[in-house]
Amino acid sequence: MQRRSSGSSEDSADVPVKTSRLNGQPRSNDVGSVRNSHDLRQPDRPQNSGTRSSARSRRPSSNVNWRPSHSRDASTEKEASASKLPPTTLTPDYPSAGNEKTANSRRKSRQPRLWSPWAMSFLTLFTSIIGIGLLVAVLYSSATLHCDPKGCRMSWMSPSYAKFSDFDTEHTRFATKYSLYLYREQGFDNGPKIKGIPVLFIPGNAGSYKQVRSIASESARYFHDVLQHDAAALNAGARSLDFFTVDFNEDFTAFHGQTMLDQAEYINEAIRYILSLYLDPKISERDPSLPDPSSVIILGHSMGGIVARTMFIMPNYQPDSVNTIVTMSAPHARPPVTFDPQIVSIYDDINKFWRHSYSKKSSVENTLNQVTLVSIAGGGLDTVVPSDYAGLESIVPETHGFTVFTSTIPTVWTSMDHQEITWCDQFRKTVVRALYDVVDNRGRSQTKSRADRMKAFKRRFLTGLENYVEKNLPGTAPSTLLTLEDHSTKIISSHERFVVRNLGSERKPKAYLLTIPPSELSEGKKFTLLSDSKLDRPGEDGKLEVLFCNFYPSEAGQANYPFSMDIDLSDEGAESTKLACKNAASDVVSLPASSRFTKNPFFKEGEWQIPPFSYLEYGVENISGYGFVAIIDKTSSPTAGWLVAEFKDEADAQLTRHISPRRLLSFGLSLHLPANRPMVTEVKLPDLQSSLLAYDLKIESQACNERDQLFTPLVRQYLSEPYESKYFVNAQEVEISLHGVSPYVPPPMKNKRFDDGLSLQFWTDPTCDSGMSIHITVDIMGSLGKLYMRYRTVFASFPLLVMALVLRKQFHVYDNTGVFIPFSESLDFCLRRSFPMLLLSMTLLSLSMGQSGSPVSTGVFFWRNSTASIDFSQNDLLVGTSDPFFWFLIPMIGIICVGVCIGLHYVALLLTSLLSTIYGWIAVRPAIQHQEKKRAPSPDFVPFSPQRRFITAGILLFLVSTFIPYQFAYVVACLVQLSTAVRANRSARDTPSPATANFNNYVHSIFLLMLWILPINLPTLVVWVRNLTVRWFTAFSSHHNVLSILPYLLLVETLTAGKMVPPVTGRFRYLTNIILFSIAVYAAVYGVSHAYMLHYLVNLLSAWLVAIHSTSDSWTFAGISSMFNDEPAENRKQGKNP
Repeated sequence: MQRRSSGSSEDSADVPVKTSRLNGQPRSNDVGSVRNSHDLRQPDRPQNSGTRSSARSRRPSSNVNWRPSHSRDASTEKEASASKLPPTTLTPDYPSAGNEKTANSRRKSRQPRLWSPWAMSFLTLFTSIIGIGLLVAVLYSSATLHCDPKGCRMSWMSPSYAKFSDFDTEHTRFATKYSLYLYREQGFDNGPKIKGIPVLFIPGNAGSYKQVRSIASESARYFHDVLQHDAAALNAGARSLDFFTVDFNEDFTAFHGQTMLDQAEYINEAIRYILSLYLDPKISERDPSLPDPSSVIILGHSMGGIVARTMFIMPNYQPDSVNTIVTMSAPHARPPVTFDPQIVSIYDDINKFWRHSYSKKSSVENTLNQVTLVSIAGGGLDTVVPSDYAGLESIVPETHGFTVFTSTIPTVWTSMDHQEITWCDQFRKTVVRALYDVVDNRGRSQTKSRADRMKAFKRRFLTGLENYVEKNLPGTAPSTLLTLEDHSTKIISSHERFVVRNLGSERKPKAYLLTIPPSELSEGKKFTLLSDSKLDRPGEDGKLEVLFCNFYPSEAGQANYPFSMDIDLSDEGAESTKLACKNAASDVVSLPASSRFTKNPFFKEGEWQIPPFSYLEYGVENISGYGFVAIIDKTSSPTAGWLVAEFKDEADAQLTRHISPRRLLSFGLSLHLPANRPMVTEVKLPDLQSSLLAYDLKIESQACNERDQLFTPLVRQYLSEPYESKYFVNAQEVEISLHGVSPYVPPPMKNKRFDDGLSLQFWTDPTCDSGMSIHITVDIMGSLGKLYMRYRTVFASFPLLVMALVLRKQFHVYDNTGVFIPFSESLDFCLRRSFPMLLLSMTLLSLSMGQSGSPVSTGVFFWRNSTASIDFSQNDLLVGTSDPFFWFLIPMIGIICVGVCIGLHYVALLLTSLLSTIYGWIAVRPAIQHQEKKRAPSPDFVPFSPQRRFITAGILLFLVSTFIPYQFAYVVACLVQLSTAVRANRSARDTPSPATANFNNYVHSIFLLMLWILPINLPTLVVWVRNLTVRWFTAFSSHHNVLSILPYLLLVETLTAGKMVPPVTGRFRYLTNIILFSIAVYAAVYGVSHAYMLHYLVNLLSAWLVAIHSTSDSWTFAGISSMFNDEPAENRKQGKNP
């Protein structure tokens, strides 16, 4: 390795007087300035090989205490005479080492200049303004545009908790860190006795065990007020729910993989203990005739849902102890942050385990065959975990689980933030009713079969408008005998639209019959009914009842049905007809009321509650076995209420438009719906699937008479996978955003259908008899806000691309010229060539992946597992999407990161300048002996004794290997590097010279690089400190690798001594280039998905820099022994100068 000294006095000899003043600063009056003046007055003095020249070559030329490199024969004269002063003129055209004569002539022909660290070129300024402007636009859009309205109502409870002190170290090794509690609702639950069905709540990242109180309170109240009086529910196996909850001391699960494994192990032990409680007669009050529970229902929030899935891969998992899991805002698809290698590995392990288990055909091989998993996402208001990550489509088949958004759930109809989902009143009611729907204490599992559980969950959590939703009507027996008078009953043809504007207009109960067309003559038809009144179930006494009927008896000799209800609307003595009917109330879909007075699909506390609309929809093939639809108006006096029913052709009610995002962005989409359109119209846009785009929908129609208008337009925006629906009432201008295909999310297990994109359903008043125009456009400004949640973690990786390129240019110039240029100047050079070229290469790579990333067709390999041909990691690279439409994301993120990097550069520069000023005020400078001809070394870089430095580093490394994580040592290294940067800044200001400027720029760039690695290390340190606060002193089983921090410590320790890195002029200089370029490429390609690797890559760079630094030292036995003496061997060998 060849190297050159850039700090000898001879190097300073060729510099004109002006170069000694950095940035126009006046000369310092200390001895160093006198010495510089002496050297500068003799620019053409020949270099002698005498004793005095040798002594001077070993004397530092600046206040930086670093030694020139020595040749193999320990002679400094040859190298000193061969080396020239590095050019101080910093221009884009830096001369190479082999062209020094030309360089010297250029230096003599023009006045040199020094680039101030504060300076910025126009190109850098312009790029930074654009980058910061884009970042501000993204943040502004995310905070103010296309934001879902908040609609959660507050919940109330009377909580109390019973701690299980017996669950101690005999049961689990985490008994001193974690705790198990039983929730009891005061006034409803009697003491700590258990007699119901066990449910375990697992809190999430930094979550509290008390978050169970909202749902547990509603469960106790609902059973006490409703279910215990419902004989049918009790006979079906419904019992109260015993809610257990775990206190994890608010551990940061999302940041640390080992913490997640510890919690999963503890949960398995807790489940074993909970099941044993039901065998203890002192605690359990269960009916002895009922079987003992063998499984526990899991309710997990955030990372608690991931802990629940991790339980299945733990060695202490008890088979069949869990078969029902409901998670809320849990990031199933991928880890929210990838700063810890173990948490990335755990995610890979659990997702592979779940996919592999569900791929097995045999129930014996599939250990998860009876496990159902429901993931509930909060939607756009959740700014902690992107709701895209809650998707199960890549993990669980639709027969065992699904993903649903809270805005989809009937009567909830609102998005929720990360904490609201645990206490939202309307949501907790739905969750509790769903749990009671799936429990059955008559079996050991305490739950119904898997198919029945899935059916119950879909009935509670889905809209009922999904295409494959099973209707209850065909599977039920006739329950109502309807008797009608022949002459007074109105029969409506299937070709007519039936409208009732006011109920009770006949002033007596009235029945209307709609004829159902034969299925062979009505292929593709649907029956739809909409009313603002609730449809009665059998036995209820309300306003409306809808029945599907046949003549009774339909055939001679047919056995009589055991009717539970008899509705007789005929007059005595008049001819009548009897109909055997089924009630349709079980298939009613609730829709948010849409009128001139409604603003949101939900109502808040203190607002007037408008009952939801009742909607029925059947395909004719599902009701072809019936002859009539009987609509019974039960009111005997005029009552507010309306109803619309009709048969429609699907071809008229559904429009499909294949329009690409690019064309929609350019031209928009306009549709016109005629006046004679059906009541319900659906527009499908299959090509719009990305979650990165926001749209504006505008509805224009002729104003309808307010008195005659039944309801205002109601819009439903939905995706079929995951189940996300949003409702917009009184719709005129609608903001549309969705959680469809998202960056970094694995592809689904099954191929999407051709119509799986954005769909819009319009309910419009058909009585207005006016056309309607629909305009859809892409909201560019609103789309910027969608980048925030999907690309937040990009700031942990992409800035390293910028930093690596800047350092690469700095070292390239330094190795060729001996000048370590400032950060801003290096960034200016990068912006002119290397940075655009790298971004262009990354963009082309992304486009090529989009061309080759199409799903692999199984073709003739139909026997293969459906998941075998799917690359679930295909979205891990670059910006997480291969859609060619988003080619601009890489340049856009790169420009934003340039702005962020230059911003951090000036913040760090301002900080170091401020601290260096304070340091100059408080530093005590030693007196200078005027009789000494040798300049006194600056106190800014008076190194500690070697013994002290070795002892300090040794103690720190010992602690890393035994107790503290290496992230703690890294934070210490950052603080030490800050101190070094402050002293280097002070030195450059006090004694401006090329040497001090070089060292200041070098230390500053290393400090910036370490700052960008700091966010990767802080989360683990936070977990460790949190463990100390709860008195958990067990060391991490990970993060104690000394080699992960040793190069950082050596580099920082070297820089504290004021040693400038020597230039490398041989072939090894390309290694620096390769390492830095590799860091830049990795940061762009894999940085988001594997951010933890960036620490190790920069660690490798640090090791290489330490190796370069070591070449400036003489590694002899005398030199090594002198490290443990107070006086360096070199001084002892030379003696003191007179």
